[in-house]
Amino acid sequence: MSRPIEKTMLQAVSIAGFVLCAAAAVWGWQTGVLTSQERMQSLISGFGPAGAILFVTFQAVQVVVPVLPGGLGCLAGVLLFGPVWGFVYNYIGICIGSLMAFAVARNCGKPLLTLLFSEKTIAKYSHWAEERNRFARLFAWAIFLPVAPDDFLCYLAGTTDMTWRRYTAIILLGKPFAIALYSLGLTVIWRNILPFFG
Repeated sequence: MSRPIEKTMLQAVSIAGFVLCAAAAVWGWQTGVLTSQERMQSLISGFGPAGAILFVTFQAVQVVVPVLPGGLGCLAGVLLFGPVWGFVYNYIGICIGSLMAFAVARNCGKPLLTLLFSEKTIAKYSHWAEERNRFARLFAWAIFLPVAPDDFLCYLAGTTDMTWRRYTAIILLGKPFAIALYSLGLTVIWRNILPFFG
């Protein structure tokens, strides 16, 4: 399969994912699921234990196929499962997705980056990979602090000579702070703007 066809297919998947997310958002708004934490929790509790598994799977997939900003998933986790279990499920899902992204990039190489990400993002961060002695440090800081596109950097790391051991250590040790920061910050914002729509 040629690269133009692959890129078209990936773009189609991204567009389809965005349309589905938009439709889900409209449905959630109309039914009150997105404006009521109680209704949101009631919906997910209807799935029983499978609800947590579905959420973890969603968080993993959204790293590998970046359709929505990861911060929204972190917010959803806290609202659905509370601050403790929301953090745990976010952490598990995002770490699994990050490892999967690294594995995909390790097998597919740099051409995959141009299929999944914009030229602007690639141009802005790809030079990090050329700084072989500093890449691991730059990558670790970017993962620890939510200041860069983590999904892209996970793929970029997979195209470098970084070892699985070092990559896994950076993800497992660096993600908790960023996830907690996203979750806390977005939860505060959500609870402050929600009354305006209620």
